[in-house]
Amino acid sequence: MQLVIRPFQPSDEETVRTLFSIGIREHIGPCFRNAMTRPLHLATTVALCVVGYLLSSVLGAVVLTGVWVGFVYSCCHFLYASFVEGKLRTDMQDIPGHYQSRPDDCFWVAEAQVDGRSQILGIVAILAKQSGKERHGELFRMIISPSCRRSGLGTRLTQTAIDFCKERGFSKIVLETSSTQSAAVALYEKMGFALVHTHTKTHAPSWVVPLTGVTIFVMEKRL
Repeated sequence: MQLVIRPFQPSDEETVRTLFSIGIREHIGPCFRNAMTRPLHLATTVALCVVGYLLSSVLGAVVLTGVWVGFVYSCCHFLYASFVEGKLRTDMQDIPGHYQSRPDDCFWVAEAQVDGRSQILGIVAILAKQSGKERHGELFRMIISPSCRRSGLGTRLTQTAIDFCKERGFSKIVLETSSTQSAAVALYEKMGFALVHTHTKTHAPSWVVPLTGVTIFVMEKRL
């Protein structure tokens, strides 16, 4: 499969927005599974099952446990789905305006011919940032189509972003990803990124994140 990595064009908008939505929402399931296997969540599940049984019956245990499990899932769903909805109304609504209006910013798509048709299989973006006298690049919107995983496309897109930042004399490239995205973390580590900070600040209400068990990883690569 011949892949071409090129700058975003306005005609790509609908496909790119769809790929972004799918790529982020697919983390809901892994997030839920990770949350429910945490010791505190397992203990809560068992405790509610016992309480429901003692107060009512087997049906009570099932119902009470089901409400708890459904609540945790709704938190995981909200965390990622609301992120997608918010970004589709902001930067992903106007990709040229947010990612291509300055010479040191860029948004790329990876395009390939699949069954005789051009398909966009991956995206990534870089925004130039200024911190005092130091200029660096921040990596955003790294998404790979589920049909193209483990093909080396993630490596190629990341290297494209790294080379772009080197050409512009940036001191480093930084990014944020989540603990749920283990494959992305492994890719970034392979590409020379190191974990420099973690936090739990997201767009969601403060009580949602502890229930999901998600941690935000801040990673960087010196250039």
